[in-house]
Amino acid sequence: QARLVESGGGLVQPGGSLSLSCAVSGFPHDYYVVGWFRQAPGKGREGVSCISVSKGNREYKDSVKGRFSIDTDAAKKTVFLQMNSLNVEDTGVYTCAARRGIVCRLSSDNYDTWGQGTQVTVSS
Repeated sequence: QARLVESGGGLVQPGGSLSLSCAVSGFPHDYYVVGWFRQAPGKGREGVSCISVSKGNREYKDSVKGRFSIDTDAAKKTVFLQMNSLNVEDTGVYTCAARRGIVCRLSSDNYDTWGQGTQVTVSS
């Protein structure tokens, strides 16, 4: 059974950096994708970034391009989201999710395994 465990959230000042981790287990092969989603207070959930474990394609929400990067470790057991140049609009609950697939998409449709979420707060 697939499972995702998240860590790395916290409080950071504008302009600072955080790295989020998503430990992945239970997939019998590499043909799956992982996405990071976030939800700010009073707003809907939005896709931030995603990666295909098998092919390595990546996608980013326009507002985070050039600031965020997504990658896996060498064993493909952990997915990282490196967040740089953070601003207050990046505040929210960040959640990783996974589904079977070859090419990832930012839409949350069809993602069927979800982590518990981790709070990211950007404030002066």
